[in-house]
Amino acid sequence: MPGNSFGEMFRITTFGESHGPVVGVVVDGVPAGLPLNEEDIKFELSFRKPGKSFVSKRKEPDEPKILSGIYEGRTTGAPVTIVVRNVDVISSSYEEIRYKPRPGHADLAYIKKYGYENWDYRGGGRSSARETLSRVAASALAKKLLMLTNTLVAGHLVSLGPLELNCNVSFKEILCSKYSPLRCSKKDFEKKFKELIKNAIAEGNSYGGTVEVVAMNPPVGLGEPVFDKIKADLAKAIMSIPAVVGFEYGLGFKAVKMKGNEVNDEIIKKGNSIGLRYNTSGGILGGITTGEPIVVRCAFKPTSSIRIPSKTVNLKTNEEDLVSTKGRHDPAVAIRGVSVVEAMVSLVLIDHAIRAGVVPSVKLSKDDSEKIEKNWRRYMNLCKQ
Repeated sequence: MPGNSFGEMFRITTFGESHGPVVGVVVDGVPAGLPLNEEDIKFELSFRKPGKSFVSKRKEPDEPKILSGIYEGRTTGAPVTIVVRNVDVISSSYEEIRYKPRPGHADLAYIKKYGYENWDYRGGGRSSARETLSRVAASALAKKLLMLTNTLVAGHLVSLGPLELNCNVSFKEILCSKYSPLRCSKKDFEKKFKELIKNAIAEGNSYGGTVEVVAMNPPVGLGEPVFDKIKADLAKAIMSIPAVVGFEYGLGFKAVKMKGNEVNDEIIKKGNSIGLRYNTSGGILGGITTGEPIVVRCAFKPTSSIRIPSKTVNLKTNEEDLVSTKGRHDPAVAIRGVSVVEAMVSLVLIDHAIRAGVVPSVKLSKDDSEKIEKNWRRYMNLCKQ
């Protein structure tokens, strides 16, 4: 199946299915000398991990194992292979959908493209959001490499169903939202989110949400005109995430209701450099990074797996039927989706940083490695404060 790889200089290839033995990723283009261990990867995976409150109850430890590309705690320049074993698989929950493609899912499209006889119905197979674990695992390497440019990437949930966060949020609050069970950056809003999700769970229903990701201190000049603009690659990366139905950056769709003088950002002096007064462009002009914070948002649709019966066609009888999805599912996929959007933003940024020569493509110096490790430890501590 093509379409399993992403990136040019920093390239990932994911593999595995929801109810298969493992899911994993091969990361190619990692320069030699990057300090890396399984705890680094586990740290990032912990924030998309199932089995916690308000998300899927699937109990997966998500313990990563590095199989290649590492020697004595540093990357060798060879491809890094990471696998995570699936341990809490209950395929029997999916027997009802064996002949009943679920509305809103990829089931019908996969059946029409690859043939019913080749469709892995167990948990959605390859189309399952379980695949996104591989992206988050790879992003641990991307985020570490971005420490060389002092770039930090973090996200939070800014809307859930009818509730929307409409206030200023500091980057520190966004970082600390990692430890919020609903990835909310404001405690008062977190309580409202909780009540909404509890009601959805009780109804057997789901909600959509909006995720915002901010990249602080991004390198200047990332992005290649005309077709490899950073905004174009970010859009492709984020729209490749299961359940994402919309993408914007900067003012995004708000700009269509504004006048030119309200949207055009003033260029001003910032100390010894030149910058933008309001950063309405979200850190990107002409498809190239300006050095201002990159701000992107995406919309997740409500989780398609709900207990409320929906119409479908039984492929065994060729008659219309009803299907009610059993099993363990997220009442709002956007919650764990925050980590996946962070991952894709990080992967795009490091790919372009290597392409631009901002980050070495072959080997890191000793000073580079020490700086990365120091900044990585600082990043982990900042998330906990």
